[in-house]
Amino acid sequence: MIVLDEQLKNAGLTEAIQRWYRGRVVSITTLRPGTVIKDDVIPLLLRQVSDPIFVTINVTDFWQRTAADRHFCVACFPLTDDRAGEIPELLRRLLQLPEFRTKRERQGKVIRASQTQVQYYPHDGRIRTLSW
Repeated sequence: MIVLDEQLKNAGLTEAIQRWYRGRVVSITTLRPGTVIKDDVIPLLLRQVSDPIFVTINVTDFWQRTAADRHFCVACFPLTDDRAGEIPELLRRLLQLPEFRTKRERQGKVIRASQTQVQYYPHDGRIRTLSW
């Protein structure tokens, strides 16, 4: 399951990702409808669903602030709102890398994926860098 951050729900990303992703694509608001969802609650919500990938452009609040958790993966894309349309292509490329190809390989990692490189940290907090 891919869970999109609240600020991405109206960007047409759900449909674009569903063209190639076989699982469910939902907004974080689907996990707790009718309420305001603060960033610090998101990890708790992600633990309630099976092996989600949380996708956000809110890098400052998630990259190196969210602890890696074996129940989910966080994928941060350092893009502005007007460039959010690039996420489906970047996410697809990311999920084709050997380090993130399967749920088992990507769970427990927090990722920062830009146009030129991918950085991630697992439970130990050490940042690894991949070029692409």
